[in-house]
Amino acid sequence: MKKLLLASAISAVAASAATADIKVGVLHSLSGTMAISETTLKDTMLMLIDQQNAKGGINGEMLEAVVVDPASDWPLFAEKARELLTVHEVDVIFGNWTSVSRKSVLPVIEELNGLLFYPVQYEGEESSKNVFYTGAAPNQQAIPATDYYLEELGVEKFALLGTDYVYPRTTNKILEQYLKDKGIAAEDIFVNYTPFGHSDWSKIVADVVALGADGKKVGVISTINGDANIGFYKELAAAGISADDIPVVAFSVGEEELAGLDTTNLVGHLAAWNYFQSAEGDANADFIDTWKETMGAERVTNDPMEAHYIGFNMWVNAVKEAGTTDVDAVRSAMYGQEFPNLTGGTAVMLPNHHLAKPVLIGEIQEDGQFDIISQTAEVPGDAWTDFLPESAVLKSDWKDLGCGMYNTETETCVQIKSNY
Repeated sequence: MKKLLLASAISAVAASAATADIKVGVLHSLSGTMAISETTLKDTMLMLIDQQNAKGGINGEMLEAVVVDPASDWPLFAEKARELLTVHEVDVIFGNWTSVSRKSVLPVIEELNGLLFYPVQYEGEESSKNVFYTGAAPNQQAIPATDYYLEELGVEKFALLGTDYVYPRTTNKILEQYLKDKGIAAEDIFVNYTPFGHSDWSKIVADVVALGADGKKVGVISTINGDANIGFYKELAAAGISADDIPVVAFSVGEEELAGLDTTNLVGHLAAWNYFQSAEGDANADFIDTWKETMGAERVTNDPMEAHYIGFNMWVNAVKEAGTTDVDAVRSAMYGQEFPNLTGGTAVMLPNHHLAKPVLIGEIQEDGQFDIISQTAEVPGDAWTDFLPESAVLKSDWKDLGCGMYNTETETCVQIKSNY
């Protein structure tokens, strides 16, 4: 199996997909600051494509991956997306991690009527007919995690630490308003942004510690992305901060990122996702076994992998149902698609191009895995937050309304909205 996967990767990188019946574009950073997170998603797609081909492909046609490396360079994502659609003529694209890379790709996908499956938690406040958002919206991650801090841990002051780009800024805008609505004073909310790849965390960690000088319980909500997390957690450990002192709940740190860290001093810190490798059940056990058999026993699974697993299988079923890879036909067939998730429930594709997903909160263990301490039933993803007045009136419904920004007060479809 491993040899088959390697052969697929080599042929894809060499762009020799000309003989494939169905071409699947894989748009993930294999170098640069985001490679720590995205390389695994490329490997996931190669595994899923190999598995589908072993079943005979789709409607008798075989699949081949066309892999490109946008190298954590946001404008390059747009160029590579255009290359996939115009040069390689792929039928679908699975890719991106950061929202800034997705925003870069979006105009290209819409111009060329491509189809993108985006597998990572994001800030919401967007709805495109050419994108299926299989990661978490804020109401499926950020809001439940904040509620856990307020209701279960008694956090009174909040440090919102993020990488300086659209996802953290928009998510924190939502969370700031949500916290104020919950009675948290503005002066008890500390917000800080750092560049991609940031490494010197000493002053920021000191500022977070100082926030609790009055004895109030402080909690960190982290939207730090990529390899900057390594330095952040190392500085926490160096400062002697435990989860009992100042808990951290991360939205972009999973099993893959922890694999590169000494987790001894991170035990008890948290992450909020829709999947953890530690989830019990036969489906997850089978997925993990296949992954490790294919990629090596040391490799771990994580949430965005599950999002690709669900999105890919839904796309396969939609292509079967439509009898074609035509984007418009597949889009119509996607609505209402159901597929078992890896945590024991069923994912459903909604008319707003989001999934219904459970929300899980996990506690870091010494082995780099998570002990699941909270899990909800499936929560429908919301493209537009209820916690910002300008967004609360908006509804996304591509199935019946044919609109991603339907104003429920004016009963009109809004065409353009900028959120960053």
